[in-house]
Amino acid sequence: MVDKEAAARILVVDDEAPLREMLSDTLHIANYEVFEAADANAALTLLRRNTVDLIISDVNMPGMDGYEFLARLRESGNDTPAIMLTARRERQDVTKGLKLGADDYVTKPFGLEELLLRVAAVLRRTKPPTENLNSLTCGPIVLIDESHTVTVNDEKVELSPTEFDLLRILMQDKGKVLSRARLLRDVWGINFDTGTNVVDTYISYLRRKVHTDDFQGIKTVRGVGFQMLDK
Repeated sequence: MVDKEAAARILVVDDEAPLREMLSDTLHIANYEVFEAADANAALTLLRRNTVDLIISDVNMPGMDGYEFLARLRESGNDTPAIMLTARRERQDVTKGLKLGADDYVTKPFGLEELLLRVAAVLRRTKPPTENLNSLTCGPIVLIDESHTVTVNDEKVELSPTEFDLLRILMQDKGKVLSRARLLRDVWGINFDTGTNVVDTYISYLRRKVHTDDFQGIKTVRGVGFQMLDK
């Protein structure tokens, strides 16, 4: 049974009714609140009226596929974490989903226990437990887990869940050089080389949001990875 993530709201998007219903039943049994949509357009309509903590979406759907659905969400400013389901196994498909802003990628067929573990992992990364009162500081940046907020020079900065998680890891290991492989593993849960530049892309997003004229704390260590410093 789910404990910390028990109140999480999850949207399942899949045009195959048997699979959609099976996923919904499994998530209900695990104490999640579940919404269903039979296609991407229905999901977009539902999300205009409701907020959810996680989206589980099939990629291969008629009309608007999962990639276009995810792209439209991100373009509209919706950063809800997303797990993509697909029968495609090519790494370029994994990379495409990650570049569009997916938080995880599960290939069919998959075990329900595996999916529940992936769901819990994404929610842990993107929906920190409220009892964690720790704050982290680096230069003018203050990151507070409890409220999931970041300020720079006392001004609030809006970050997506993935940006927040990446910044937190950099700040937790302030001064250490973290490899791209380490960041892919800890932020995106990827343990193999996809050849993706998603880490560099999100580092550039963070720099635009937390760097100032007087603070350039996220350093690139050529050929190794990235390092967070106080100045």
